[in-house]
Amino acid sequence: MRTEAFPSVAITGTADLWCTYAAIRTLTWLGRLDDAPGRADSADYLRARRNADGGYAWSRGMPSDAWATFYCAASLAALGETLPDSDRTAAWVRGTWSDSSAGAAYAMMPGQAPDVWATHFSTRTAIELCGDDVPDRDRLLAWLAALQTADGGLSWSPEHGDADVRACYYGVAAWRALNTELPWDVPALVAWLRRQQVAGGGFRFGPDAQVPCLWATYRAVGALAMLGAAPAGDCVTWILGRLGDGGFTRWDGYPVADVWAAFSAVGALRDLGGVPHDVADAVVAALAGMACPGGGYTYREPELAADALRVAAGALSSAPDDPGLPRMRRWLEACQLPNEGGLMYMPGRGAEIRCTLWALAAGAFPDDGPSRQAIRDWLARLQNPDGGFGYWHGRGSDLVSTASAVEIARLLDGTVDTGRLAAFVRRCATDDGHGNVPGAPATLRAGLHAARVLGGPTPRVVAELLARHRVRGGGWANQGNRLPDLLSTYEAVATADRFGIPVEGVDAFLARTATPAGASWSPLDPGDSDPLAGCLHRLLRKRFVDPSCELPALTLS
Repeated sequence: MRTEAFPSVAITGTADLWCTYAAIRTLTWLGRLDDAPGRADSADYLRARRNADGGYAWSRGMPSDAWATFYCAASLAALGETLPDSDRTAAWVRGTWSDSSAGAAYAMMPGQAPDVWATHFSTRTAIELCGDDVPDRDRLLAWLAALQTADGGLSWSPEHGDADVRACYYGVAAWRALNTELPWDVPALVAWLRRQQVAGGGFRFGPDAQVPCLWATYRAVGALAMLGAAPAGDCVTWILGRLGDGGFTRWDGYPVADVWAAFSAVGALRDLGGVPHDVADAVVAALAGMACPGGGYTYREPELAADALRVAAGALSSAPDDPGLPRMRRWLEACQLPNEGGLMYMPGRGAEIRCTLWALAAGAFPDDGPSRQAIRDWLARLQNPDGGFGYWHGRGSDLVSTASAVEIARLLDGTVDTGRLAAFVRRCATDDGHGNVPGAPATLRAGLHAARVLGGPTPRVVAELLARHRVRGGGWANQGNRLPDLLSTYEAVATADRFGIPVEGVDAFLARTATPAGASWSPLDPGDSDPLAGCLHRLLRKRFVDPSCELPALTLS
């Protein structure tokens, strides 16, 4: 992580679900939720993420996943709100139950392989929030038992084999929700966790991580506490050493106090004897400054908060001689994590594959050999046992992430295991195309992702896919051929160009999605312009003014 302060860039300052959950959970732990501003607005913000299937999504219009469902349901419960139609949410969670050769557990969404992130979230959602039970306790315990690695830690899935303190925490928390016998060699697990504590008191994610951080420290301390153990040495002093005037920071040299650091520090201190009153007061004050006017929270003060996707969109939309372009690229480069290599969605969070792609496409690290190599190394570790890629380390594979990984490798002149990639893509195939995950319905964008990942379909196959989803009035639809949208249209043109397929007649669609502030995602949604929509719209307009312009193969969903 580069230690200079983040350069000033275009600010979005909107609420984020991860941040909202972290702030509400932290205030609940401190018994200070009554001090939270805009509680009713925050509850509305959370309920707005509920989909018709009973699950919850990161933002409106996205599919439900286990992480968002737990965060929304747990936050609503903390706010004293009744979970809307909890039976339907419980049914959605049951739909993510996934068989495995090692047993059965939960996937992040139906069709994906099970992982410990999703298993933690869905087990707790089912039991603690919906009053339900898991479909098969014995098979889930067998799967949890198989997470233990030869050196004693727990991994993301039985197939992964690399232990991480986050995986340990999620596995142990899932076991605790089950309230049953321990499935692991506990002395070996405790010993592995204790070995991740470094000189000075903080914890690292695992043996390959170089820098201790508050997130790792909270997860390690929390896992040990649930197992009836404690760190081998003092880490309270190290945690309190991360507290400054504006709150807690994640690691030494990191310049910004954020909501995740506060969440991690308070969570760890609770398990280590309690949170001092003056520390609690400082955290409550810091979190109040991170509340958004319309409800929810962002990671720092809203007037200073930006994220990697929108900053990359700004850079991609800028002219080469724009004086703000170098500043935006420096901001993106400052989002590279010290232990993972990829770039964060928001500073202080975890490395995410789409954000890394957007940042590279926007020109980050053009001549920085060590940073580019760190991303290559991270990408190699990120490939899942099934051959695909997920949004971050240990998350189940999907075609959005897999296409992002292939494009990152292309931009960095790197390589990925193409044989394993192809195997995952085949699992996503349907009778009429490809779905984003195995078993999902076929869509245009999933088919385009599959084509770019494989690189081998004939232009005729891609042209037929484009023809099936072409809308007569202009643009392309993700499903069917009636409702065009900007993201599908952008990916259609980018993929057609990649395969040498001529496209025309996009002008009418671009005109229908233009707004005074930039662009809308659909002709039927002429609301306020999203910076990402504005970026894709401008890139498409540029492409049709200058056909030699190469569109970056950007993915979102």
